[in-house]
Amino acid sequence: MKVALIGATGFVGAPLLQELISRGHEVVAIARNIEKIPTDSELIVPKQADVLDTEAVSQAVAGVDAVISAYNPGWTNPNIYAEYLEGAASIQTGVKQAGVKRFLVIGGAGSLEVAPGLQLIDTPDFPEEYKAGAGAARKYQGEIKSENELDWTYLSPAIEMHPGTSGKRTGTYRTSLDTPVFNEKGRSIISVEDLSVAVVDEIETPKHIKQRFTVAY
Repeated sequence: MKVALIGATGFVGAPLLQELISRGHEVVAIARNIEKIPTDSELIVPKQADVLDTEAVSQAVAGVDAVISAYNPGWTNPNIYAEYLEGAASIQTGVKQAGVKRFLVIGGAGSLEVAPGLQLIDTPDFPEEYKAGAGAARKYQGEIKSENELDWTYLSPAIEMHPGTSGKRTGTYRTSLDTPVFNEKGRSIISVEDLSVAVVDEIETPKHIKQRFTVAY
């Protein structure tokens, strides 16, 4: 397949790029700074684009079979809430303008239900420093549900997915829809490498069209 990957140099995007090319997919690797995109594979086509420029997004993804968005304006960005929503909407519109149907968004875990009617972001222990970004991802997860033109999928990672849980690809994971997957110790964990496996599996064999799903061990 030919896949466009937005945010190809980030914490999620970089291992996802490697997972895609390891399976033989051609990747249009989109980033603000293309100097960080690897050039060691002929399957990688670097493209510079600002996600806030809808026309640039549309031109960058034109002609691909699927678009994956790993967009994140940065956890330390003081305007993360507004910028995330603006960027997410611009990407979604750009994908539609380009005529691409398949669209997978890697969002956040904050909107997962940890108890009936209680989302993770609303629990007392949710870290304050992540609330703005998680709140934007939750709002967008609600908004994308009304998208009818695209064959979209919204993927929420496990509650614990960070450098400390990553560095290893096992090729295994379990899935759920709106509630977290917990292990026998009551933790919801995945490495970014195995999140990447789940993303590419979903692109190759779609099982969650117009759905949100989540993955963990």
